[in-house]
Amino acid sequence: MFDRHDQIIRRLAEACRRTDVTALAAVLHADAVATCDGGGFGPVHGAEDVIRLVMTSLGGPPGGELTVESVNGRAGLALRRASRAVAVVAARTAGSRVAELWIVLDPAKLTGWHRG
Repeated sequence: MFDRHDQIIRRLAEACRRTDVTALAAVLHADAVATCDGGGFGPVHGAEDVIRLVMTSLGGPPGGELTVESVNGRAGLALRRASRAVAVVAARTAGSRVAELWIVLDPAKLTGWHRG
């Protein structure tokens, strides 16, 4: 059985896979925060801006595979294209929504996430 955090992350993944902005808004806190380590993005505050960031970095990429995996010991997301990791996401949930996202985009930090 999945715990609440896992269920929320699975809802997040499904919203991203479908590029479903309404479903993404439903899974994010209104005051959600997302931080990226690369890709030219700084900390983003508020669900509306976080949705734009998530759609830009994770939403329905052609040829991409977005999976729910263990990130820092909790359910998170990994996005791969041709077996190469292009993003890894850790999250903090509060209640039934995502409160905070940390999105790793720096290729040098993602080498351990590539699949052989």
